[in-house]
Order: sequence, then structure tokens, then C-alpha cells
Amino acid sequence: MSLSVSRRLAAVTVIAVAGLFASTAPAALAAPTAATAAPTPPDIPVANVKAHLAQLQSIATANGGNRAHGRAGYKASIDYVKAKLDAAGFTTTLQTFTSSGATGYNLIADWPGGDPNSVLMSGSHLDSVTAGPGINDNGSGSAAILETALAVSRAQLQPTKHLRFGWWGAEELGMVGSKYYVNNLPAAEKSKISGYLNFDMIGSPNPGYFVYDDDPTIEQTFKNYYAGIGIPTEIETEGDGRSDHAPFKSAGIPVGGLFSGADYTKTAAQAQKWGGTSGQAFDRCYHASCDTSANIDDTALDRNSDAIAYAIWNLGAATPVPPGKSFENTADVNIPDSPGAAVNSPITVSGVTGNAPATTKVDVNIVHTYIGDLVVDLVAPDGTVYSLHNRSGGSADNLVKSYTVNASSEVANGVWNLRVKDGAAQDTGYVNSWKITF
Repeated sequence: MSLSVSRRLAAVTVIAVAGLFASTAPAALAAPTAATAAPTPPDIPVANVKAHLAQLQSIATANGGNRAHGRAGYKASIDYVKAKLDAAGFTTTLQTFTSSGATGYNLIADWPGGDPNSVLMSGSHLDSVTAGPGINDNGSGSAAILETALAVSRAQLQPTKHLRFGWWGAEELGMVGSKYYVNNLPAAEKSKISGYLNFDMIGSPNPGYFVYDDDPTIEQTFKNYYAGIGIPTEIETEGDGRSDHAPFKSAGIPVGGLFSGADYTKTAAQAQKWGGTSGQAFDRCYHASCDTSANIDDTALDRNSDAIAYAIWNLGAATPVPPGKSFENTADVNIPDSPGAAVNSPITVSGVTGNAPATTKVDVNIVHTYIGDLVVDLVAPDGTVYSLHNRSGGSADNLVKSYTVNASSEVANGVWNLRVKDGAAQDTGYVNSWKITF
């Protein structure tokens, strides 16, 4: 993070993706009773993320103890990341710039496919300060998005958005690399970036769980993930204007991200809800020689890495649906254990002209101990049943997905129901909320 200014799967679904991140191209029409779910985000192996950090530490050790702009350790870091991405099938571009009399490098990696006019970008700065190897600041964010990008390749993900990743140089000198990238993008290319996600310091040894509040959709996506694993979050304020999201935000691009804290002090209230030590900095090795591979909290790194994948899968790979009127039921509805009867969560729709669209979107948020036992249907006002989920997914818990339903034969106005039944015994759960968008 720059010194320029001092100072398992979610139990809630992304409910506003359709409006902000929807493609301008219409979604493909589904069969009359078909529903399409966004792919399930992977669990990012924290051991893999730590293996990248170990490599960055080795690079720093072999190059004067740091990976700073203009130093051999930074170029070696870029080369390491680029080689991993090239082997995984990404199209990589090494962008050069000059700062403080030295050549700097940005690395841009594009995953083939997706809508080229709707780009979801994730980024982190790869440089350290000259004082140390910069393993938390910001090897942590760089390693996490690298491993998430490799997970995209392993899954051979076919997102509806075009996915792009960036590793920035000279952030510690005032976001020089990211500013260069944004300032040199033609206006037409800037307009194609529907969101930028920034990850700077996500493995702090005395961690907090902070979420950027710059864009409500992106913010809610991350909050959804943490709500699902029972971790409270706070709005990120320590890093405002101090990291690589700032140039994107200044260009009018929606931004968001995660942060685990730098040199601010953890309060007693924060220690009570997150653990750790009150009265101590989130990262006592911030910008110091002790920011080594020993300066990482594995749990925070693991959670934040999984949150990154959750956001990229949901914001980047969700089914595109044109924005329309939305209706939501947030009342909890208990799901009886089998052989209990099915339960209904109703939504009354009014003020929508004509029939529902062929791209009616249904966001489902069910907290449950075994999704492989759940049967979930959308029931139209005339009683027509649209199957959303039928006892799939195995032993995973929580059903948090977006579906697209061709309900074009249905009059939109009336009472719609989400009908849920538990198909086998020894489960507990409830409908947390659901939403229908026309």
C-alpha cells in the first residue's frame, strides 16, 4: 500500500449484479422451464497461495531483500507471475513505464472469452518498498489473484464477462503503474470495464476484515461472502486513496476490494469480534524489513482468497440479465426436516406491464446443512412450476445462486412463490431471502 496519504460459500446472494454488471447484449433464451445457475466458486487452496508467497520471498532474498520498483527483485517477481499465467492459457501483456528514472512494469492478463464490451478486472500491486520483501504488502494480494486466475484456468471457466487481471508496478511511489494503465486506456476501452476489484494487504498478522464501500454492488458481493461464513466486516477507511483502485475510481469505473489492515491500531471491539490483539497494529511490519513470509495470518489469507474467487465467479460468470423491476422477500422461512412438507416464500409483484421476460432472474439465498437434499422451485401466479434446484450439489451447505428462467408465458403481476422442500432427514435450514427481477 502506498504511503502517499497517511492515515465457505456465502449465505447471501449477490442481489444487484443484474443492474450494474449486465451485458448490453441480450441473454440467450432458455427452454420454457429451464433455469441456469452461475458456476459455483471454488475453494482457493491457501497452500497454493502461500507457495507463491514463498517464491516472492525467495526472489526478494536473492535480490537485496526487496522487490521494489526499479530493482531486480521486482522484475523477477513480474517474470514469475507471467510465466505461471502464460502456462495457464492467459494472454499476457507486459506494459512498461518510467518512474524515478527507472523502468517500471505492469502485467496484464486476459482470459479468453467473455463479452469484450463488459470487462471485470481484478488487480493488485506487486512491488514492495525498498525496506523489505513486502510479503503482506503486497505479495498477499498478488499471490491471491494469481491463484484465483489459475483456478479460472483449471475450471476452464466460460464467463459471460471478460476477465482481466493486473499486477501493478510502483504503487509504493504513488500508484504510478495503475495510473499509467488507466490514463493510457482509450475512452472506449475504459467504458468497457464494468468493475475493478483491488486487493492490497489481505493477510495481515493481526487481521481485520475490511470491505471497500465505493460501489454498492461490489461491496455487497463481498459482504455476502463473509456473512455466509459468519465473519462480520467493517467499511475500509484506512486505505482510502492509497491503493490502485483510486485511478480507476477517478476514471468513473466502479471499484471495490478487500483489506486486512496496515498500521492502524486494532481496537478492543475489533479484537473481540475478529480475534487478535487489541492495541496493536493490524500489521506491525508494515513497510518494514520484517514483512516476510512469517508476517502472514493464514486464516485471513485463506478467507480473503476465497472471497476473491466468490466475487469473480459471481460478478464475472453470472448469467447476464437486463435490468428490470425487482421484488424481494427477506423474511426467514424455516425449512422443516424431511418428511416435513414443502414451504413457500411469497412475493407479490405489481406494476409490471405484460408478461414476465424470457430472462426472468431469480436470486436464491438458502442457509442449509446439505444442499443435496433440497428441492427448490419457482411457482408462478397461475401455478406453473419452474425447477431451479433438484437435490444436486452433494454435501455442500447453503444454496446461494442466481437462476435465469424463461417465464415469458406468465403474466408478471401476481403472487410468485419460492417453494422449498427437504428431501431427506437430519438437516436444518431456512430460506434467508430470495429475489425476482423482470
